[in-house]
Amino acid sequence: MKNFILISFVALSVNCFAIGPVTNNLKEAKQKAKTEHKLILLKFSGSDWCIPCINIQKKVINTTEFQSFADQHLVLMEADFPRLKKNKLSPENQKINGQLAELYNKDGIFPEMVLMDENGKVLKHWEGLGVMDPIYFEQQIKPYLNN
Repeated sequence: MKNFILISFVALSVNCFAIGPVTNNLKEAKQKAKTEHKLILLKFSGSDWCIPCINIQKKVINTTEFQSFADQHLVLMEADFPRLKKNKLSPENQKINGQLAELYNKDGIFPEMVLMDENGKVLKHWEGLGVMDPIYFEQQIKPYLNN
């Protein structure tokens, strides 16, 4: 039983950190995208109240298939808007996420995903993600690669 718990912990740890850090710093994301020749994918989420946001995270973002794709082609950003007091973000992060929303999600739609080029120019918006399949989502992004 101990071995099973240890293996499960290692597997979950690898899965959570495989795609590297997710940022809410647009300037940093643009710089990384330019340096690594990648697109930027910004996810607006309500991580503790928005069921579709939670499902996208579980069924798309956290999958091995998507993580491998993202590692090669994307700089990941997230602007999270949790509601529970225990998950409250620092005032600085709340301000940054609010600024991202003013730029890219003025209507306050959750979930909202925004694909941008290395300069922050919007290429595509997804309001929700009707098909919760990582391969389908990758196919939606691939036409914008190497443009």
